[in-house]
Amino acid sequence: MDKITKTDVEWRQQLSEEQYRITRKHGTERAFTGPYHDSKDKGVYHCICCDLPLFDSETKFDSGTGWPSFFAPFAHENVAEKSDWSFFMRRTEVLCARCDAHLGHVFPDGPRPTGLRYCMNGHALRLQKT
Repeated sequence: MDKITKTDVEWRQQLSEEQYRITRKHGTERAFTGPYHDSKDKGVYHCICCDLPLFDSETKFDSGTGWPSFFAPFAHENVAEKSDWSFFMRRTEVLCARCDAHLGHVFPDGPRPTGLRYCMNGHALRLQKT
């Protein structure tokens, strides 16, 4: 997969202020305020920055956290993970594998079959409905 890189100016021109803050500056939207946290629409969630398919609505579940949560990515090669030691705790950050957009974090407290909870920022996603 070819990497997509852009300058800060190019990202700012493409994204809203909130999308830029979250995806390019590793921000987080407040719980229950972003798009998709309670969406039941069917489709595939794509990266807001580069349009890579990231999560299928079939893997979405209500985690009660206020963020869209999924138990598996659309394709494992479409997401990247890295250790995040911010806020004095160890978490696993989830990034778009193509453009390095910050998406959210993954936790080991999700439902079967994976036991994972990909807790994503809704502003980092765009739902392509089916």
